[in-house]
Amino acid sequence: MSWRLDKRENNAHEYPTICMEKQKGAMRLSALDLTAENLGLKLGQGMVEARAMCPNIETIHADHDGDMAFLNALADWADRYTPLVGLDAPFGKAQGLFLDITGCAHLFGGEEEMLKDMISRLHQMGVYAQGAIAPTPGFSWGLARQHSPENYDFRNTIMTWDNARIIALSFPMAALRLPLDMLVALDRVGLKNVKDIFDAPRKPLTKRFGPFLLKRLDQMLGQEDEPISPRLPVASLSVERRLAEPIGRQEDIETCIEQLAKSLQNDMEKRGLLGQQFMLLLFRLDGIVRRLDIGLSAPSREPKRIKILFSEKLDNIYDEADAGSGFETIRLCIVSAVETSDQQATFSGKNNIQTDIDELADQMIVRLGAERVLKPAFHQSFIPERATSFISLMKNAFSKEEIQSEKNRPIRLFSNPEPVLAIAEVPEGPPITFRWRRSHYQVARAEGPERIGAEWWIDGEDARTRDYYKVEDKSGRRFWIFREGLYERESENRDGLVPRWFMHGLFA
Repeated sequence: MSWRLDKRENNAHEYPTICMEKQKGAMRLSALDLTAENLGLKLGQGMVEARAMCPNIETIHADHDGDMAFLNALADWADRYTPLVGLDAPFGKAQGLFLDITGCAHLFGGEEEMLKDMISRLHQMGVYAQGAIAPTPGFSWGLARQHSPENYDFRNTIMTWDNARIIALSFPMAALRLPLDMLVALDRVGLKNVKDIFDAPRKPLTKRFGPFLLKRLDQMLGQEDEPISPRLPVASLSVERRLAEPIGRQEDIETCIEQLAKSLQNDMEKRGLLGQQFMLLLFRLDGIVRRLDIGLSAPSREPKRIKILFSEKLDNIYDEADAGSGFETIRLCIVSAVETSDQQATFSGKNNIQTDIDELADQMIVRLGAERVLKPAFHQSFIPERATSFISLMKNAFSKEEIQSEKNRPIRLFSNPEPVLAIAEVPEGPPITFRWRRSHYQVARAEGPERIGAEWWIDGEDARTRDYYKVEDKSGRRFWIFREGLYERESENRDGLVPRWFMHGLFA
């Protein structure tokens, strides 16, 4: 299914309206309404020529950012019909929407009733829309724009494959969604309609115009797949409730959320899933859509927990005026889920995974934001102070292999190693005594070295090798110290710098 959207009310304009922008050093037409099309005006036409053809033309400066914002708002509104909503915005210029309604039409009484409902709702919001349902996106695109020389009205219609080929061949070349310069080149050689290239030899056409021309033809006729790319990730599971009467009170919304969460809980139990990220869509009666997201530090399927987190979200952003005339449809989706096996519940009725810490973390994430609630994580780096950092609690935890590789690191690791004065029996041996923070320590035991090479691709070729030692003084205190630089091999090549000692962490 495809829509063409005209941001005006029905045929209220007495004069044709066009959008203009500077192209190739001159002001040209970048968009036009149906009245302007019927007068023979064309995209890319110069403003001087357009005014000569129609002196009473109304002009508006093009605003592509505003058009895209408007199209995205309409795409949010169209989510009520199908989650697979794609933008028709070549080169960042808003033109319409693609909707994949496979398996969704029966929810609205069939394809015909679904299309009527869409068009009538848009007209009530002051948006003049043309739509069509067809087996392929390219075919529906042409039908929605009524590219037919016989002037048959194919807008707002449903087309099957029975007579699709005959109608498609009657389309002009513009129905193939080709660039303007290619359309001009085709017109110069007399190729004006789709039927002119359908039976023509393919090799000469490809050699002269490139493969894109025949690709568009095959996509329209269903000989090459053209999937619709949804603008948002498709939810793993979703449930929705269409209300007989719109609601606006926060308490009523929270009640619906809990009921929807219970429905999701049953579906997740059947599939062995736990929800990690949830999305709530509130469809307002006037077409505006509110979208709320929450993430869980520990996956869950508990309805009360989901309701509490969305309640926290609603408390922060909800306003009675924001409900407008009320919400008519509420949808709860699972954006991200993980597989799990059933776990034995404790006597308190909670699973082991749902601890008080997890619930506290979830509430902090909702109130403060996911990027402000952090946890430690490992990174791929040989240098210890670079191998650890803090990431969002919502991101995946480190693997068991990473934990195993770091299990011998000290409990407290300094972000910046501190200088140490140390004495060793042999140049490349462990220290026997050292001075750190104005205190003197005698080494009783030492283990090492653990040699870590420099990351020369970050610190440069002059970066020095580190030899780490675990040392214990006579009082039982354990330290992690290292010598930076190797005697003879690195000191001679680095302006005679003597290797230095540093304190990097404490074990106990």
